[in-house]
Amino acid sequence: MRSSFVFSEVVTGLRRNVTMTIAMILTTAISLFLLGLGLLVVRMVDKMQDNYQGKLEVSVLLTNDISANDKDCAQDPCAGLRKDLEGTSGVKTVVYENRERGYERFKEMFEAQPELVKLARPEAIPAMFRVSLVEAERSEVIVQAFSGKAGVKSVKDQSELMARLFDVLNGLRDGALALAAFQALAALLLISNTIQVSAFTRRTEVGIMRLVGATRWYTQLPFLIEAVVAGIIGAITGVLALMAFKVTALDRVFGDLFTSGILPAIGQLDILIISPILLGVAVVISALTGYVTLRLYVRL
Repeated sequence: MRSSFVFSEVVTGLRRNVTMTIAMILTTAISLFLLGLGLLVVRMVDKMQDNYQGKLEVSVLLTNDISANDKDCAQDPCAGLRKDLEGTSGVKTVVYENRERGYERFKEMFEAQPELVKLARPEAIPAMFRVSLVEAERSEVIVQAFSGKAGVKSVKDQSELMARLFDVLNGLRDGALALAAFQALAALLLISNTIQVSAFTRRTEVGIMRLVGATRWYTQLPFLIEAVVAGIIGAITGVLALMAFKVTALDRVFGDLFTSGILPAIGQLDILIISPILLGVAVVISALTGYVTLRLYVRL
């Protein structure tokens, strides 16, 4: 088999049906862009789970009276609450954080958002107990036991807040993957149609090749390579689109959350890590679609 002939046939096919080829590349790129977006969300969720594993706490917020008058938690009811928390089964550590320390921690967390820090006042931040548990699943015990107690303003379970955030992120992931699946279907149909049109426009020359002894595989290979080349170009386009989207959209919308550590940062390295997956998906889908189309709908 002469590789130069196959190469020239591939170039001819891509050039002859240039509009359909471009449409196929763009559709594949959009599908892989959405798939990549879903994979990036998966990576973000995995990073968050690793970052927060064993670090989630229950915050027991105290009333304004305690926050203002008991800086060292030396009087009742604050001292009694601390003793009860430390004696609760499953509690690992109890840290008292007065109003001033809470304000300092607030400024550290949101130092990337100076406008928000300027609006906050120390007196608006309550004193609290930060309770870490041996098992995060036992947080409900603390919530039930201390909600409504004297001196307690409210009890905040961080694991519950994280679960809500994970639900939102997982919803975004599922939406991106669902759109990617619909777009992939459109890409499959375009690949199939492009191969059929390309084969039809070259039916005479292919027929002559068969008459002089060319095998069916030899005449079909250029069409198969055309589909794979278009898929690879689409994958590269999709990866470049992800990189541009990261800089122009993700960093602008979530930049402060990335900087403060609330959300784990997504970098270009993360995109490079998932790019082989996108490239592999493009090659496999293009090759399989091309092979099935040639076998079922094209007689060469």
